[in-house]
Amino acid sequence: MKVNTSKSKNAESFYIKHSYIDANGKSTTRTIRKLGTLKELLVEHGPTRDDVMEWAREQARIETEKYEQEKENYRLPIYFYPNRKIPHGERRKFNGGYLFLQSIYYQLNLDQICRKIRTRHDYKYDLNAILSDLIYTRILDPGSKLSSFKAAKTFLEAPKYELHDIYRALSVIAQECTFIQAEVYKNSCEMMKRNSGILYYDCTNYYFEVEQEDDNRQYGKSKENRPNPIIQMGLFTDGDGVPLAFSLFPGKQNEQKSLAPLEKKVIEDFGCKQFIYCSDAGLASENNRMLNHTGKRAFIVTQSIKKLSSEYKTLALNKKGFRRLSDNKLVDIDNLSDSDYDQVFYKEEPYSSKKLEQRLIITYSPKYAAYQKNLREKQVERAMAMIKEGKHKKQKKNPNDPARFISKEAVTKDGEIADIMYYLDEEKVLEEAKYDGLYAVCTDLFDDEPGDILRVSEGRWQIEACFRIMKTEFHARPVYLRLSDRITAHFLICFLSLLIYRILEKKLGKKFTCEEIIETLKEYDFGDVQGQGFMPIYTSNKLTDRLQEISGFETDYEFITKRKMKEIQKLSKGN
Repeated sequence: MKVNTSKSKNAESFYIKHSYIDANGKSTTRTIRKLGTLKELLVEHGPTRDDVMEWAREQARIETEKYEQEKENYRLPIYFYPNRKIPHGERRKFNGGYLFLQSIYYQLNLDQICRKIRTRHDYKYDLNAILSDLIYTRILDPGSKLSSFKAAKTFLEAPKYELHDIYRALSVIAQECTFIQAEVYKNSCEMMKRNSGILYYDCTNYYFEVEQEDDNRQYGKSKENRPNPIIQMGLFTDGDGVPLAFSLFPGKQNEQKSLAPLEKKVIEDFGCKQFIYCSDAGLASENNRMLNHTGKRAFIVTQSIKKLSSEYKTLALNKKGFRRLSDNKLVDIDNLSDSDYDQVFYKEEPYSSKKLEQRLIITYSPKYAAYQKNLREKQVERAMAMIKEGKHKKQKKNPNDPARFISKEAVTKDGEIADIMYYLDEEKVLEEAKYDGLYAVCTDLFDDEPGDILRVSEGRWQIEACFRIMKTEFHARPVYLRLSDRITAHFLICFLSLLIYRILEKKLGKKFTCEEIIETLKEYDFGDVQGQGFMPIYTSNKLTDRLQEISGFETDYEFITKRKMKEIQKLSKGN
């Protein structure tokens, strides 16, 4: 709407007019409202013509808002013809679930990070569009880079780049890996509160569908017992399980050595200088404990009771001196009542290693003891069945392999050649039963309450959940890429995808499962209605309501005009 004036011999009149395209495709105008003559309007809105014009423009703005509101509520007539065929190649279904991921992507200012990278490299493609689409498709439809390119075409905002641009962009993304991680962490601290006072660290590995070793792809101990070359990943998350930083290292390298270089980056590039390091026993070497035994850092790590020296193992297995964690009262864990089944009991001992004075906290859980006993009984049954059936397979390094309870000895009959006899080793079964329900942690925090220390240690499940999501939901493995820089870019995209997903999960209040969230985003589809707008074809529920609430836009309408959908897309980018 705009203000028009018309002059005659005796007066100047003011009108609000609307320009539009008529049925014949011609541009025309119509009068919406006559405001009056200049003489009439000066009385109320003067004293000058400029004052009248300012008032008239405000009226035009009000009329525009009124018109747009009426237009949104207008019942749009749409006609379908039963004899009209759908043109080949015409897409009518589009995914809009990526809009909620896009909202977090732009809150992390990843578009601005891409602009900074642009100043250091010479390329013509849109790095921001490529990176964002690779992240969205990794969550919604994980696959190869070719399949990701095809999947991005199903979004409401289709890609304008070409497939070859993606492969070129991977090299740039890999070169800027550390910079992107550091910038994203700093930006995430501005958009939300990060619990960086506690840092969990763990490692996993990913296998390749190749047989030849090269660079970081090397034969090593696969977490999945696969005979393929692997690459290893070290991952830091904060105390809430939100990813913070990662690194890659060769498949045959000892994972204990991966901590120091990544932690140095976290301290120097990320600005995280004061935190409690927390890991499982596999990453709790003496050197890693010493690394975090400083004035600003401390450690809480799992301690294997079986690997303690005989002196400390005897102390841990001694059932005297345990206290109930809930009220700190001494108890006899050999004579617990039924009400104590869900309780946790603890005792602590001073613990001296070669370089450190530490605090050893041993816990006992009747519930965990019952679980371990039940699990072992089933494994013993399987071991006995293996002996009976004559299936004496070689014991794997897996600690849950039933073959660990099978022993053998050579027997003779009247001096004849010795035969091998397999039997169930009861001593091994009884030895393992000693540790039922027991768990231990070591720390250099001497003033903190045992309950607080144990709560931090129990939070390690969150980093394990991160690895599970990357491997199962995001299909981070097997890896089909060959060039080292593209492999680095692949895992950076997986890392950023995990970061965005975990932030979304946290914003949702952790009330929905990973499967529920991802399936809802995958099925958040819209149908194109004759090019005039979109009709939601997803199932509206409490999760979709919450997604729209945290993202600041709504789509639960019977029909969304193209103009409205563009507004929603802009809102998802923070505009």
